Amino acid sequence: MAPRKFFKKYLPSHDTIHQNKFIRMFGGLLQHHNLWHLNRYSVAGGVAAGLFAGLIPGSNPVQFFFASMFAIIFKVNLPLAVLVTLYSNPFTIVPIYLAAYAIGDFVIGNGGASMPQLEFSLLDKEINEWIPSIINWLASLGKTLLTGIFLLAILLSIVGYFTVRGAWRLFVVYEWRKRAQRNH
Repeated sequence: MAPRKFFKKYLPSHDTIHQNKFIRMFGGLLQHHNLWHLNRYSVAGGVAAGLFAGLIPGSNPVQFFFASMFAIIFKVNLPLAVLVTLYSNPFTIVPIYLAAYAIGDFVIGNGGASMPQLEFSLLDKEINEWIPSIINWLASLGKTLLTGIFLLAILLSIVGYFTVRGAWRLFVVYEWRKRAQRNH
């Protein structure tokens, strides 16, 4: 089964979207066809929007909000943009932020200064004492981390966009050739 057909059965139809009272509340804002369709442009844009929004600091609802906002602004696939934000989760955020810090350090040019260490004396303390220590540690990363996060988000968005466009094109060419062989 083609990926498009697989996902299409899980996406709402036009009638469902237009009749939904929550969506009607927003008027025409959520009714653009690319927000709900699976085509090369809307899927690639949805992936790019989700990859960018997935690195916005905050919890998933914050990232979902920004992914939705980017999808509406750029008129790309909304459900996919929200879904893609899930790549940044408690299991992946540490390596992602380490990569972002390294990128920020490279761009800002701190001379390879090492990342401030998080104190491991937290193990004998209660959870309510952890939070201020972690916040102070994140604040010490400051400009370097934020620069790296922004640049990594842009890089991931661009790579994701062109990867999806290229993969979509390869799949279409493959299907054309398969159809041509069947017709011979």
